[in-house]
Amino acid sequence: MLQPTPAPSLQDPRALLRHLYDVAVQRALPLHNTAASLPKPPKGRTLVLGAGKAGGAMAQAVEALWPADAPLSGLVVTRYHHTPPRPEGLAQRIEVVEASHPVPDAAGLEAAQRILQLTQGLTADDLVLCLISGGGSALLTLPCEGLTLEDKQRINRQLLESGAHIGEMNTVRKHLSAIKGGRLAAACAPARVVTLTISDVPGDDVSVIASGPTVADASTCAEALDILRRYHIDVPAAVRKQLESGTLETPKPGDPRLQGHAVELIATPQQSLEAAAEAARALGLNVVVLSDEIEGESREVGKVHAALARSTALGRSSFPKPCVILSGGETTVTVRPRAEGQPRGRGGRAGEFCLGLAQALGGQGGVWALAADTDGIDGVEDNAGALVTPDTLARAGAKGLKVTDHLARNDAYGFFEPIGDLVITGPTHTNVNDFRAVLVL
Repeated sequence: MLQPTPAPSLQDPRALLRHLYDVAVQRALPLHNTAASLPKPPKGRTLVLGAGKAGGAMAQAVEALWPADAPLSGLVVTRYHHTPPRPEGLAQRIEVVEASHPVPDAAGLEAAQRILQLTQGLTADDLVLCLISGGGSALLTLPCEGLTLEDKQRINRQLLESGAHIGEMNTVRKHLSAIKGGRLAAACAPARVVTLTISDVPGDDVSVIASGPTVADASTCAEALDILRRYHIDVPAAVRKQLESGTLETPKPGDPRLQGHAVELIATPQQSLEAAAEAARALGLNVVVLSDEIEGESREVGKVHAALARSTALGRSSFPKPCVILSGGETTVTVRPRAEGQPRGRGGRAGEFCLGLAQALGGQGGVWALAADTDGIDGVEDNAGALVTPDTLARAGAKGLKVTDHLARNDAYGFFEPIGDLVITGPTHTNVNDFRAVLVL
């Protein structure tokens, strides 16, 4: 499990930025946040179901906090290699399985089928405790009628590369699923459902987190169809007809099957940004928290942050130096077409943000930055993100690397890896999405 780095001085900007990232991640760990939101054991049994990158850590937190003499069982699915080591002496009462993210696989399909089967036979005396975190959309995959796993995989890849924002992607996912968009909660009736969730979406909309398997869905089949058309994504004709007729509509607000259910946000991006801000102030820095809801093309968001940093470094902004500019949210990457024979670029949102930032800064003195995903994985690579320093472009140029070339092929990993500026943490066992810190000294 990720441990905070020692508090550094202003003379070590790299270590300072990594410290702020680690503090932000620590604030979002399930064991620190679960106790206050746990309901009391019910008259009947307690069934734990869940999905997400934090699923393994959330399950262990519940096992550690739930009364030893109260019945507890269930199944949670998390990403491959994201199950934390089991603390010594902690008995396992909740099964944890692993599956693929961001593109679903057969293991996720089997887990979703088993989770839905476990809801059979529940009574009004029972409690279903759902543990939901980011990544659950891919991990909890159960295609609607007429859709195969291969169809879902293709559609998911196309959505990821289209530049669609998370709300759009999850509107489609909900309507092409037999378990998301409130359907899991509906299957649990008449049992009471309490959902504990870690937010990884701008605005903390619980119906968007992991495509809201336990939350009523206000989006519609018509909206899903519009998104598919806008991004030129095909679905089988039989599925398209079901979307057009409304057959695939999700449970809506006011659905009696979802009455009496509760949702508790146990960790949010804003809380992590505030923890990092407090740590920065303790080091003598002025702090500007832009927002935890920033969206848009990653490289363009990087350019905006660069403009703020440059004006601050040159004494032309209202942000007094020394300062750190913090932000969160979920940016997007539109994958550019590749020339024939050109290798596929590697990297994710955080790395592409750093490419755009470095390009726009142009070697500006006094500015350092770190951008990383709080789950420890930027896209599908082994890094959480990357660092930018005043000499990033110079060091890259000495190795024959051009930022414009790497932006053209979405290859942040290939740019930052040779100069030693990847941020590598391993899985953090939580997920409150993007973390960005720009330090101006």
